[in-house]
Amino acid sequence: MLKNKIMRMALFGAMVAAVAPSCAAGYTTDWLANSYGSLAEHVGNAARSMWVAPDGTIYTASMWDESAGGIGIYRNGKTIGSIGRHNDVQGGAIAGNATSIFAELQSSARAGSGAVGRFDRTTGLRDRVFQVSNASVGVHADRIAGLAASKSLVYASDFPGSRVRIYTVDGIWQRDIAFQKPGALTADDAGNVWVARKDEGEIVEFSAAGRQLTAIRLPEESRPSALFWDSTSKQLLVGDEGPDLNIKRYSFSNGLPRLVGTFGVRGGYLDTSTGIKGQTGEKRFNRVVGIGRDDSGNLYVLNNPWGSGWDLARTGGTDIRAYDRAGRMQWELHSLNFEAIAAPDPGNDATDFYSGTNIYRGKSGGVFFANTVDPFEFPSDPRLDGSQRGEHFGQLARVGGNLILVAASQNPRTFHFFHFNPAHGYIAIPDGSLPGDLFDTVREVTGGFCLDSKGDVWAALDKTDAIYHYRLLGFGADGKPRWSPPETIPVPASVRPLVRIVYLPESDTMILAQGSGSTLDWTQMSERIEVYHGWLAGNTRRPNPVVVLDNASAKSLAAAGDYLFVGYVHTVPNIDVFSLSGGQRVATLTNSREGRIDVGNDVDSMYGLRAYLRTNGEYLIAKDNYNGSSVVVYRWRP
Repeated sequence: MLKNKIMRMALFGAMVAAVAPSCAAGYTTDWLANSYGSLAEHVGNAARSMWVAPDGTIYTASMWDESAGGIGIYRNGKTIGSIGRHNDVQGGAIAGNATSIFAELQSSARAGSGAVGRFDRTTGLRDRVFQVSNASVGVHADRIAGLAASKSLVYASDFPGSRVRIYTVDGIWQRDIAFQKPGALTADDAGNVWVARKDEGEIVEFSAAGRQLTAIRLPEESRPSALFWDSTSKQLLVGDEGPDLNIKRYSFSNGLPRLVGTFGVRGGYLDTSTGIKGQTGEKRFNRVVGIGRDDSGNLYVLNNPWGSGWDLARTGGTDIRAYDRAGRMQWELHSLNFEAIAAPDPGNDATDFYSGTNIYRGKSGGVFFANTVDPFEFPSDPRLDGSQRGEHFGQLARVGGNLILVAASQNPRTFHFFHFNPAHGYIAIPDGSLPGDLFDTVREVTGGFCLDSKGDVWAALDKTDAIYHYRLLGFGADGKPRWSPPETIPVPASVRPLVRIVYLPESDTMILAQGSGSTLDWTQMSERIEVYHGWLAGNTRRPNPVVVLDNASAKSLAAAGDYLFVGYVHTVPNIDVFSLSGGQRVATLTNSREGRIDVGNDVDSMYGLRAYLRTNGEYLIAKDNYNGSSVVVYRWRP
């Protein structure tokens, strides 16, 4: 009896071993787009304003940080904590003094409350609230465009109210200064306040009593986006968001301002004399939105990459740079926007990764290498459109020497196409969109989208039950791609409603995922995924295999080589790996084996996975991580 029982247990164990996936072996975990990979250390997303304390402690404001307070705290290149809840502050304005931090609060509807909250720097608790702006503005718009504080006063730009308001640090109103479109603020040693009017390229000085003293007219096309009074040099430092993309220094003689120098490369990341257009660098700024200096003379610059988004103020990510007294960069902190995915570049075997707006290079943080948006040459770039959700999810195809980038949002119905030209460096040149005139359709893409590795486009357009196949015909002399009119193939009845498409041209393999059919969440997948080998050869009706998931919360999928990768929503961090030939699950990528690397809650986006097979046989699987404001990269070997 005992012998038979032992034999049965051994047989059962062998059977389990035969069917169980190799979940534990063969992969490492890495990350991109954040200086640090753990939740405790991660750099907060989309910091849009900054204040620096005399001891070098940096405070930033962000409208949303999923896993930290909205006010991030940094020192010596490290994250040292945060203040408040993740959705406490609006993000566009912050100031401080020896005891307190002041920041605009957001309303529960995330529309911007127009109120300022005072936070105790020691306890982190909010101990005072006072209303600055009562104007009616659009959802998510900033009402307070600038804040400055002294030992006794707080100055606030009420942008829609066309006034600068002055309060005591306890929130007691003192007086208003009428001023059209007030923006960034700073207070000087005499208690005077300097106010920028960004769109007009003007800075005006007022006394604390409200009397106008001095006006500075910046060079044509300049856009003053940040102000800082440097008490050591008695200079006014001006961040310029116009084409110069640098910091201008003004000194004063007999009360008259004089431009005495600049800091940063003129033209910033778009300059072609010190780097490739689009490439970031030590002093190649994108847009300066915060300036500060500590008592040791170190200079700090908050520099946002270009990009936009109507929700959560997901502009372009955080980029904080620290320079010593001589202007040499000491360290940099960066993160992406709230949520994004970056696609590996096959042109250099996945050394570079392209999000919808940025390029990251390398491992273990992935250097923020380039910003592919040029707001001056291409002002109608859809990635700058604040009425759209942030176009930060990238898909990529390299065909010969030509590169196609598709940028989309978290759960998109529209996909924006770009090409590259050596004369424009790393700048992605807008071509059009699907739907749009580029593909001559007004139907949204609700049934799945794929830019395959050969540059063909596959899309299931809304309410058609058809897959539209646009074949890449070639490229113009400028690098712009051209596609054929669509060929349409009916969606197999067994996989309707269709919600995802992945096509692998190397093996003529089509992967189709069924939707849940929910009218409440049209982005959700069901448990059924069909694999068609020989799709263009004519097999559009007989899937083999059919993958049936044992989890009903699948959200995103990707494929490369011989494998399918599936990510889930609703706090499921795992990535399941399935064989494309047999359909069985062969591995599960779970938490980091490297210790503190955070892999996020789940995949909370329709196209939040990218996969690539390197020439050495290693698979790279990139996954969005809104918790840590990063992109997780699994490196897996079958």
